[in-house]
Amino acid sequence: MSTGSVYILGVGLTKFNKPSVPCSYTDLALEAGTKALLDAGITYDGVEQGFAGYCYGDSTCGQRAFYQFGMTQIPIVNVNNNCSTGSTALWLARNAVLSGECDVTMAIGFEEMAPGSLRSVWGDRVNPLGRATDMMLETRGVDGTAPGAAQYFGNAATEYGERFGSTEDHLTEIAYTNHLHSAKNPYAQFRAVHSREAIRAAPAIHAGMTKLHCCPTSNGAGAAVLVSEAWLDRHPELANQAVPMLSQAMATDSPRLFSRSAIELAGADMTRRAATMAFRRARIAPEDVGVVELHDCFSANELVMIDALGLCEPGSAHRLVEAGDITFGGRYVINPSGGLISKGHPLGATGLAQCAELVWQLRGWASNRQVPDLHYGLQHNVGLGGCVVVGIYGKPYFSGNIDQDGRDRVGYNPAVECRGITRHDFERVRSRSLFSEYILADAKL
Repeated sequence: MSTGSVYILGVGLTKFNKPSVPCSYTDLALEAGTKALLDAGITYDGVEQGFAGYCYGDSTCGQRAFYQFGMTQIPIVNVNNNCSTGSTALWLARNAVLSGECDVTMAIGFEEMAPGSLRSVWGDRVNPLGRATDMMLETRGVDGTAPGAAQYFGNAATEYGERFGSTEDHLTEIAYTNHLHSAKNPYAQFRAVHSREAIRAAPAIHAGMTKLHCCPTSNGAGAAVLVSEAWLDRHPELANQAVPMLSQAMATDSPRLFSRSAIELAGADMTRRAATMAFRRARIAPEDVGVVELHDCFSANELVMIDALGLCEPGSAHRLVEAGDITFGGRYVINPSGGLISKGHPLGATGLAQCAELVWQLRGWASNRQVPDLHYGLQHNVGLGGCVVVGIYGKPYFSGNIDQDGRDRVGYNPAVECRGITRHDFERVRSRSLFSEYILADAKL
């Protein structure tokens, strides 16, 4: 395997919207991918492998999405790994570069979701979460009125409180903080700031969590272009925006999943393993991190995963929350994007949206939500069933006096302004030689 580094050269994101807002996954992917290629300063002809992440859609949706940019006959891999799908696509794209197989890869994650809580679409076969749900039934019971995911994570926070002393107030503070952060993110599905009292008074969901403690279902897409160190050496004019992926680790469940612990049932052990590997490979410690994009599908999950990631002493995540160490002015800024709770959670896009936020932060582009004095960022994306990806990003290695960056090519600062794409934008990045206009017949350009 190559010893060279892998860099994020370009990122792109759509606004996350409610499922009731009309859209097509093809248009979402087209927008996010066009923005990522513009940011990267390359055309699709330079992409050697593509990885598409989505959970709700037929096989080969990835080809349908990528073909819009060109039909260059590159390998395209379709990825489905529950809520960690986007980061799994990113993990595969990074590994393809790291292996020396190619120099440039692209990951796109998208989702066109149905309204309401998550549910299986395959009622005629074994549910992959069936045994985990059986364990939840045996240990905590199953609430027939609450969404299953809310029960998994809400029960984990209940156990955390029983063992270490956290309360519902800590969950409310987490939800309050994420809603506060999202007000400055133009891509967020929800940008309203809610008081702590309003969060407590919202409709109850499960285990002390209300509707405002929970992420919504969403439509949206994200994309990233990755390059090798050798490729970047040949294009030094782009070094000022290339964010190094210092490490990435994927883990799945251990037998502790069935240890009759709600915390373990929510994926804590695989998060511990992935975080330990990621920090070791990056050769940094948790206290070196300044910004974190953490998978807060529920406020309960943020509480438990702060601990599992090693961001606090074991059993003291709620103390970190109490001290204000999850927001600006504290030890970490967790989810400056607003997180899943208020930014939204289109499953296939979430990991790539986290990636985009960290890239913008580490480039210093995030303006009114910029975390100061950054050196490292941490990404955490988890899916029940189960899989977790933890990544560590570093600051770009600036090279010489470079007058232009991705903001000039896109035409604005995408970290603080969300715009759609034009036909002119698309024409600048599509394949020059292997492209069919036919596939764009329904595209909104």
